[in-house]
Amino acid sequence: MKRTLSRRDFLKLAGLGLGALAFSPYKLLDLEYFSSPKRLAQFPGSAIIGRVVDTGIDLRSRPTNASDTSIAKLEADTLLEWECEVVGNVIGGLSNQRYIETPQGYVYGSAVQPTRNLPNTPITELPAGQPGFWAEVTVPYVDLAHEGAIASPWLLDHIAYNFPPRLYYGQVAWMDKIRTGNGFVEYRWNEDANGRGYGYGGSYGEFYWGDGAGFKVLTEADVATISPDVDPKEKTISLNLEQQTLACYEGSREVYFCRVSSGKLRDPATGLATDEYATPAGTLLTHWKIISKNMTAGSESAGYSTPAVPWCTYIQGGVAIHGAHWHNGYGEPWSHGCVNVSPEDAKWIFRWTTPYVSLVAGEERRNLPEHGTIVNSK
Repeated sequence: MKRTLSRRDFLKLAGLGLGALAFSPYKLLDLEYFSSPKRLAQFPGSAIIGRVVDTGIDLRSRPTNASDTSIAKLEADTLLEWECEVVGNVIGGLSNQRYIETPQGYVYGSAVQPTRNLPNTPITELPAGQPGFWAEVTVPYVDLAHEGAIASPWLLDHIAYNFPPRLYYGQVAWMDKIRTGNGFVEYRWNEDANGRGYGYGGSYGEFYWGDGAGFKVLTEADVATISPDVDPKEKTISLNLEQQTLACYEGSREVYFCRVSSGKLRDPATGLATDEYATPAGTLLTHWKIISKNMTAGSESAGYSTPAVPWCTYIQGGVAIHGAHWHNGYGEPWSHGCVNVSPEDAKWIFRWTTPYVSLVAGEERRNLPEHGTIVNSK
């Protein structure tokens, strides 16, 4: 039976990490589509390309959410020519007042991921002596071709709701095979259970192929320590939960600053105020860093299951600073307790903090009394 997708359905799925609807929900995608090889799409030519991350987003005549300004509704994964950011007027208590100006109108900035179209020359063989390689998405998205079992909640929901499986700008994935038989170079994404994403796809017997031109093959330079000559004890992070900001210090000198989205202040299922998703305050210790990880937690109504979350710096238990491609709402609480930052910010923080992580290792852990960079959260 053909299934339509209501806004409520979409928001539930977006909570499970399926924040992408580029095809009409009324167009049925058969299983052959999911397994067929796919070249990169034709992307807009602007230097920055805005990707709409939710469905039913308003395109407006002016940079305000006043009721008389909506001129169209945009589906998720709509790509826009990003001309500039402007300060608008958001009615309803949100602190983010940014809008993206496009040739067609204005879109609220929190709902648009800034991306770029930076295609690559693919490699045709695995790096010598290596079982695979890390690769970073450098285009708005890469459509995927499925191989193997149909078992994971991620793929089953894509099929049920006619979502095309994709990896998005800024995500990092582990590739273990290369093929060229379809007339172009494809990499196989495989999150196995040995430090390469913790088994989301591989444990189900699911694998995905993507056009190699959409991925930058990472080198040691991409993970090289920033400020290696600075005493690691002099590196600290200040996380301001009230202002939703993060600053990196070398001694008393601030060397990096970005906006963040920490834990939500309201339960996404009930809308009531809660501390359940609050990011912890106090002195937090970096104890685990991993280049990319599947993140799954919660229930179907309020949980999430998101593969290939990039540049994860864990600072207490399961709380991490990490890249987020599923929103651009930095400056507002958004997460289930982690500290969301843009993929670019997450990569910088990952490289600057200790312990150092090599590409070969993929991750590093510390147990008390040993620890990495201190995070002062308040």
